[in-house]
Amino acid sequence: MHDHAHGVPAGIRGAGPRRLLAISLGITAIVMLVQIVGSVLSGSLALLADAAHMFTDAAALVIALIASSVAARPPDDRRTFGYQRAEVLGALVNGVILIVLAVWVAVEAVRRLMQPSEVEIAGGLMLAVAIVGLVANSISMWVLSAAQRTSINVRGAYLEVLGDMLGSAAVIVAAIVVLTTGWMQADAVASLLIAAMIVPRAIGLLREVVSVLAESSPENVHVREIRQHIVSTPGVVDVHDVHVWQLTRGAPVFTAHVVVDPETLRDGRSGEMLEQLQGCLSTHFDVEHSTFQLEPAGHVEHDAHL
Repeated sequence: MHDHAHGVPAGIRGAGPRRLLAISLGITAIVMLVQIVGSVLSGSLALLADAAHMFTDAAALVIALIASSVAARPPDDRRTFGYQRAEVLGALVNGVILIVLAVWVAVEAVRRLMQPSEVEIAGGLMLAVAIVGLVANSISMWVLSAAQRTSINVRGAYLEVLGDMLGSAAVIVAAIVVLTTGWMQADAVASLLIAAMIVPRAIGLLREVVSVLAESSPENVHVREIRQHIVSTPGVVDVHDVHVWQLTRGAPVFTAHVVVDPETLRDGRSGEMLEQLQGCLSTHFDVEHSTFQLEPAGHVEHDAHL
């Protein structure tokens, strides 16, 4: 469980989150403009809906960039843990945008099915533009794929690009149907499919945001195993008040009160024990920020007593 933050490839994908988000934003903006022009020239409503999807994603990427910049600010006396939670708030905004977008697409798709359009769609141009969108979104996904494993903010952007890519694939299928059968309502069906693909990803992202804000333990960190590791350390009698939470994805924080036998404290080996405990969490559980309070056996905490 401790290899997810290592081995990030060099080159473009090894860049910082802000640079990756900027690259993805550039690709998204270019594809959006191409789709708008393609929609006007071809008469395709699906392309216009996909362009609106891309516009929303571009706005969300701007939010993610701002959040990433704020998160990089160092800690101060008011924000002692720094500003990493800004990434979580950015992901929250992205998740809400995805939900709103999915509802809008679904409503528009139903309306188009109920009121078929008389406009003739240029299926060939629609297909070409959709293919360009698919290729561009695939490149953007590849750029973000490594960093999204360690940054919840980048993951929000990654999921939106994934939705764009799947949307382009749906438009490609709709264009082929229009070209081969002349059934124009394929546009609306593709839009419904896009909405159905967006909702589960948005819910998953929001669930992760809620988990972080509720200070739940990270999924890949098992408190019971950590307790067992700590208790098995020579000189440790017991451990209590164990707390594990995360500031953002990939930034877990750990605190615990460790009961130590008096002999270890008398021998002045408390510093050695602290290094051993912190090294254990860093090596086996990827918890780099850990705080231990060493207590002698029989110690009664004043707060608990009061």
